[in-house]
Amino acid sequence: MNFKPQIYPKVAQAIVNIFRNSGIEYAFGVSGGAMAVLWEALGNNLEVLHFRHESGAAFAATEAYFASQKPVVVFTTTAPGITNALTGLLAARGEKAKLILLSAYTSAPLRGRGAIQETSSYTLPTSLFISGSLFDEAVVMESPDQLPQIASRLARGLAQPGGFIAHLSIPTEIQSKVCKLPLPQLLTASSVSLPSPQTIDYCLELLQEKTFAIWLGFGARGSAQLVHELAEKTGAAVICSPRAKGIFPESYPQFVGVTGMGGHDAVFDYLEECAPCRILVLGTRLAEPTSFLSPLLVPRGGFVHVDLDPLVPGMAYPHAQTFAVEADIKEFLASLLSRLPANPSQDSPELKRSQYPHPVAVQTLAPRSEGLIRPQFLMQSIQKIIVEDTNSIVLAESGNSFTWATHYLRFQTPNRYRVSTGVGSMGHAVTGVIGAALASQNKAVAIVGDGAMLMNSEVNTAVKYQIPAVWIVLNDGRYNMCHQGMETLGLTGGDAIFPQVNFALLARSMGADGIQIEREDDLAITLQNALNSPKPFIIDVFIDPNIVAPSGGRNRTLKTQMSSKQSDQDISFPAIS
Repeated sequence: MNFKPQIYPKVAQAIVNIFRNSGIEYAFGVSGGAMAVLWEALGNNLEVLHFRHESGAAFAATEAYFASQKPVVVFTTTAPGITNALTGLLAARGEKAKLILLSAYTSAPLRGRGAIQETSSYTLPTSLFISGSLFDEAVVMESPDQLPQIASRLARGLAQPGGFIAHLSIPTEIQSKVCKLPLPQLLTASSVSLPSPQTIDYCLELLQEKTFAIWLGFGARGSAQLVHELAEKTGAAVICSPRAKGIFPESYPQFVGVTGMGGHDAVFDYLEECAPCRILVLGTRLAEPTSFLSPLLVPRGGFVHVDLDPLVPGMAYPHAQTFAVEADIKEFLASLLSRLPANPSQDSPELKRSQYPHPVAVQTLAPRSEGLIRPQFLMQSIQKIIVEDTNSIVLAESGNSFTWATHYLRFQTPNRYRVSTGVGSMGHAVTGVIGAALASQNKAVAIVGDGAMLMNSEVNTAVKYQIPAVWIVLNDGRYNMCHQGMETLGLTGGDAIFPQVNFALLARSMGADGIQIEREDDLAITLQNALNSPKPFIIDVFIDPNIVAPSGGRNRTLKTQMSSKQSDQDISFPAIS
C-alpha cells in the first residue's frame, strides 16, 4: 500500500492561510529581501499592492478597512520598513481600524552582529514588538509551534468590536520552516456590551427630566437609522463631530451643525438660546478636534455619555457631570427606543421637546471672472458635482483642507466623508484615497493641500493598479494653516511659503490625468472630467491664499495655551465667516 507523505505548509503560507480565513483580501506594503518568502506567499494568495512608502500603505489600508469593513494586511521588511509604517499605523489605531502589520525580523544567529537593516532588541525599541501602547497584539514568532496561539489571538482581536492593530514579526529563517501543528478552526463572534435595563431606565429618567440634545461621534456610524428614530421621537436637536458628518442628514431641520475643527457657530447659538439640560453623547471622545475643550459646550445638567471604551466618558471634560454608559451604541439606542412612548406629543410631559434654530444656509456664490479661485466656491462646486451627484467617498486632508471641507460640505448619509482627527497626519487622505477607491470599487475623492500632496503621494501606485482616485489640490504654495495661524496669533519669523508646483504636469509625468485650474468658470467641467476619466486624476486648483480658512477655533485654543493670563474658562469658538 502506498501512502502519500504528509505535506506541511511553510510558516509563510500558514500565516497567509490565517489571513484568508479572517476575511482578509488585501495586503499593502513595500517589500524587501528579509521578507521575500512572506512576500511570495502574500502575492500568491491575496491581492497585493506594492506602494512607494510604508506609511502610504498604512494610510491606504486604514481607508480600505473603513470602505469595506474588512481587515487589511500591511507588510514591510526589516528596520526602516517597520519604522516608516508607524505613523500610518498610529493613525489606524486612533481611527479604530483593523489592520495587521506583517514584518520581517533579523534571524537569531545574526542579531547583535551588525546585520543589514538589523531588527532586534539591539537596534529597535522593544515596544514595537510587544502588546501595549503601539499595538493591541504583537509578537515576534521564533518557532512554527507558535502559529496556533497566534491564529487564536488574531481571531479574537479581529472579532472584537472597535479597532484592532496587530504586529506579527517573523525572522527570515523562520518564514520558510514547515508548520506541522494543525491550525485551530475558530468560530468567533463579536461580543457587544449590552446596557442593563436599570441603566436604560436611569438614562431615560435623566433625558426625560428636561430637554436634551444629541452629540454624534464616529462611533455611532453604524446606528444612523436608530439615531434618526430617536431624534424624530423626542424632537432632540442633533450636533456632530467632524468625523460623524452624514450619520444624521445635515439638511434635516433638527440638525444644528458640526462641532470642533471647521465647525459651525450655529452650535453655540443653539446651546445659548435653547439651553438643553443635557446632551446625549454617542461614540465620540469629545477631544480637542471635536470640542476645542470649550466649556460652552457643556450643558448645565452635563452629559449622558455612551461609548464602548470605559475610559472615554469624562476624558475631555473631567469636571463636567457625566453619567457614563459602557455599551454598544446600536444596542443602547435599541433598548432606549423600546422604552419610549410610541408617539410622544409635542407637549408630552415625558419628553419635553427642545426648539432648535436651523444653521444659516450657505450663501450661493456666482463664479467670478477674475482672480484666483475662492476655496468657498471650490467647496460649492464639489458639493454639487461630487457630493450630491455621486456616491463617492470624500476624504479631506489635515490642514485648511479639513476645515474648508468640514465647514462647507453637507452629507446626508453616513460613511461618505472621512477625516482623521486622532493623529491627523498630513498625507493620510492623499494616500488613503487609494485604499478607499480600491475597497469601494468606486471613485474616491481626496481634498488635499499642496503641502500634503508633496509629503506622501502614491499617485504612481494608483497608476500602476489603475485605481480610480481623484485628488483635488488646494494649491497656494504654502502650509497655509500654519501661515494664516501665525498671522492670526501675531507671531513673526515663521516661513511656511514654498515654490508653487504644477501638479497637473506632475500627474501626467506619472501616467495619471491632470488639469490645472485658475478660473472659477472652469471648475465644473473639470470636476466632471475627473469623475469620467478611467485614470487616476489630479485637479490642480490655484486658490486664493489670502482667504482665511474657518480655523478660528484652533487658533483661539493655541492662543489660550500660549497666554498665562487666560484660563480654561476663556476658551470659546470665535465667529466664522
